[in-house]
Amino acid sequence: MDFLRLPIFDELRDARNVLIGGAGGGFDVFSGLPLYFGLRAAGKNVTLANLSFSKVPVLWERQVTPFLAEVWADSDNGQNYFPEKHLSAWFAARGEQVPIYCFHLVGPKRLAEGYRALVQKHEIDTIILADGGTDSLMRGDEEGLGTPVEDMSSICAVDQIDVPRKMLVCLGFGIDTFHGVCHAHVLEAIAELSRAGGYLGAFSLTAEMPEAQQFVEATEYVLAETAERPSIVLTSILSALEGRFGNFHRVKRTTGSELFINPLMSMYWCFRLEQVARRIQYLDALRDLASYDQVSDVIETHHFSKTNVMRKWRGLPM
Repeated sequence: MDFLRLPIFDELRDARNVLIGGAGGGFDVFSGLPLYFGLRAAGKNVTLANLSFSKVPVLWERQVTPFLAEVWADSDNGQNYFPEKHLSAWFAARGEQVPIYCFHLVGPKRLAEGYRALVQKHEIDTIILADGGTDSLMRGDEEGLGTPVEDMSSICAVDQIDVPRKMLVCLGFGIDTFHGVCHAHVLEAIAELSRAGGYLGAFSLTAEMPEAQQFVEATEYVLAETAERPSIVLTSILSALEGRFGNFHRVKRTTGSELFINPLMSMYWCFRLEQVARRIQYLDALRDLASYDQVSDVIETHHFSKTNVMRKWRGLPM
């Protein structure tokens, strides 16, 4: 059927070599896995990368840049928390050799160097940043920004890369309430991006989709391997895919908080990256920063400067 097509899929039709990068670190690359499986099934070449929270081993034969390394199933950092290695191991158990490129926790300048190297290495024509949650849509004057340092570093870096298509996808609407994000501000951001021509539509994952089933299988495998530090974002998305609702806790890490698991958490929200980047009030101050701490300082200073005009929390009137 050739009707009611989402703009995101029209954008991806001409893509040949796609790079999916986890924007916010940790498990964010997993938020791009349903797209990874779908794009591969459509005949695209797809590369996976992630801004890593792990201690990335320095193995010079696997270094792409000083701050970017190939991670495989046999990579060892001496720690159990290494989701990228475990993801590569999941692929290996299926007979596939899939590296996960890991960025160190650095600033946009170093991240951009890594993205340029991957674009050259794999002839990338399309970059998709994947965010677990929606705090990547905060512009900087909201009362709650979530955990913005990694997301903003990735957005700022990819904004500087010259490829035909650059996108941001968010999976897990509502999860960032746990980190203080107001979702009225998220919806306002989506409305602004729609007016600016940057909104590419939204769609739901369902348990019947082969891509969602592969996503669940890979994620469950890695969560079992990192049981001491489970992902709140991914466990919430999995709960939503299972049809859970309300204050359902899959892991002990969320004990004592009130969750609102719901079907919106299993929806993708898709955007052109350029328009997302233009909304970020402090973006220009990030471009030449090399370190994570420098980015954190800029965001904190900017947020403090908005104290008198800060956009306060508001409930959703629904």
